[in-house]
Amino acid sequence: MVSDLSEFKSVFFIGIAGAGMSAIAQWLAGNNKKISGSDRYFIPGAVNDTREKLVAVGIDCFQQDGSGINTAIDLVVVSTAVEDTVPEVQKARQLNIPIIKRSELLALIAASKKTIAIGGTSGKSTTCAMLFDIMEHAGMEPGIISGAGLVSIMKEGRIGNARAGRSEWLVIEADESDGSIIQYKPEIGVLLNVDKDHKEMDALMEIFSEFRKNTRGLFIVNAAHGEAFKLSQSLAQDFSTDPAHPAGYQASRFSQKGLAISFQINGTDFTMNTLGRHNMENALAATAVASLLGVDLLTCSAALKSYEGIYRRHQILGKKQGVWLIDDYAHNPVKCAVSIKACQDIAPKVIAWFQPHGYGPTRFLRQDFVDEIGRALRPIDEIWMSEIFYAGGTTTKDISAGDLINDLRALGKPAFFAEERNDFLEMVRPHFTENCVLLLMGARDPSLENFAKQIWEQL
Repeated sequence: MVSDLSEFKSVFFIGIAGAGMSAIAQWLAGNNKKISGSDRYFIPGAVNDTREKLVAVGIDCFQQDGSGINTAIDLVVVSTAVEDTVPEVQKARQLNIPIIKRSELLALIAASKKTIAIGGTSGKSTTCAMLFDIMEHAGMEPGIISGAGLVSIMKEGRIGNARAGRSEWLVIEADESDGSIIQYKPEIGVLLNVDKDHKEMDALMEIFSEFRKNTRGLFIVNAAHGEAFKLSQSLAQDFSTDPAHPAGYQASRFSQKGLAISFQINGTDFTMNTLGRHNMENALAATAVASLLGVDLLTCSAALKSYEGIYRRHQILGKKQGVWLIDDYAHNPVKCAVSIKACQDIAPKVIAWFQPHGYGPTRFLRQDFVDEIGRALRPIDEIWMSEIFYAGGTTTKDISAGDLINDLRALGKPAFFAEERNDFLEMVRPHFTENCVLLLMGARDPSLENFAKQIWEQL
């Protein structure tokens, strides 16, 4: 099995259009590897923005039919979603080409650098982006491998979720959903929070505990988050937004006015063009890490003042007919609730729309969705849902998003079901006011970006 980056030169990614796969592919391409890949969304004759951006950085892209696999390939990379029946997998085995999982390759990359791994069930991509921006502003030239595109990099015409960097520092998003986080042995580990998502809390705590043990240097934890703080034994540093939990790095005096937030970290003023108290917490984590690397708080503040955000994280599409349209990646119960709350300072009414993904996850988190969203809604706010996104594969379709809506209605909440999402806008129009927010939430479905654009055009 491959154990070092020097053991291969030509790498083929199956499912390269995925956020996690495309990020590693771009990082390797930026580090002089020959990269190619295929994806089921690469349809001949059809425009595909991701494919065009990968080709622009020298990555060869193929239809997912096995045509891209040949004897010049040293290594084939798959994600957990790629099944053995995929033509590329079968052809790679016929040619005896080594096949490894994406998480295994990322572990090799992380071992080759001074890696900062950001973990937690919420806020990983955002915190990675904030830390990257601070380190860039400080002249540290880090690399980044993230699950979402940074707007600052996207403006260069790239996907935005990776940069090779010129230094030994690398910022990565460490994913707990597939357990891959335990494969990394970072120089610095960060734990933002632990909330029920994908797995039961006991299983998550076990995974994050292993993450802490595997961290070679500093392990930095959010002392204000109860479950995360349980893993804070023998810590060198911590951070907190809760006055009841004073920490090495403390954020306070939070305020949100419209589309901007302000706060202090250890007495230094910060302002950011973003939404929500949770982003103060993410900024605090990024600042704590940067400060421990020698970046002063004033530099951190200056860097975050120009922070431009990341793809589909409270991405503001604009305001039309008195309606603010905001697109967000929120997809678990806590994220959905936090996303709704973050929009409540913008306008008197928030109308939230959510498309759950996967029948298994929706079934597993049904009560949590109902509880968290129900608590987040003000009496005037509304929650709408469309049917569960199904990505394929074998599953039992014994639950509907309509079931969650019925549960919320039983609690007296203003909840509505638009089974076909293309019918949603016309159904919701009578509910708009002269000043409200229309918040779109969902993940995993690659067509959600276009859906948000459609809503904006037709608003």
